[in-house]
Amino acid sequence: MIKTTVRALAAAALALLPLTTATTPAHAAETLSLHDGIEALPQAAESRDGYERTKFKHWIDEDKDGCHTRNEVLLAEAVTTPTIGASCKITGGTWHSYYDNTTVQGPSGLDIDHMVPLAEAWDSGASQWTAARRQAYANDLGAERSLVAVTAKSNRSKADQDPAQWMPPAADAQCTYLSDWVSTKLRWSLTVDRTERDTLRQLAAGCESTDVEFERV
Repeated sequence: MIKTTVRALAAAALALLPLTTATTPAHAAETLSLHDGIEALPQAAESRDGYERTKFKHWIDEDKDGCHTRNEVLLAEAVTTPTIGASCKITGGTWHSYYDNTTVQGPSGLDIDHMVPLAEAWDSGASQWTAARRQAYANDLGAERSLVAVTAKSNRSKADQDPAQWMPPAADAQCTYLSDWVSTKLRWSLTVDRTERDTLRQLAAGCESTDVEFERV
């Protein structure tokens, strides 16, 4: 599969889901400096009350092509094209895990990371969403960095932490990671708490030429 085609088809499927209790108008793509993106994030206290991972139904076959979300991401982000077998079984191929600047042979060493973890999304506003919007978030193929293939080690080190608690170990990944984090929160109208915003501001000081690109859903 061609990466742009996979993402475009997934975005179309996502658009068919009821994202809120009211009709949600389409939004134009936006580009901001990283600094302005951080300032555009609404601030609110976080709460994990009521969170359960099962409230975000994920790894579904949205477009009914036989490949669920995890495999769609693997196919879209492969550096060397893997083999696709029956029931979308993926073998071979190589990937680049940008969190730790590691090349991975074969899919077994990879996790698909939710850029903003499900628990963090819940804390930041998703607790108020419909089940359909949470499902759309957990399977968001409409933006390239909402979901990212990375080493299992780095993903599990990150867990559900925000940038105040965890950043990628690769030094040259940090500005990209901040951009991806902020763009995902803006895309889904998620909030930040005070500590998170303060940390983002501090870390972004070394990323003056970095932008955030997003399309709200």
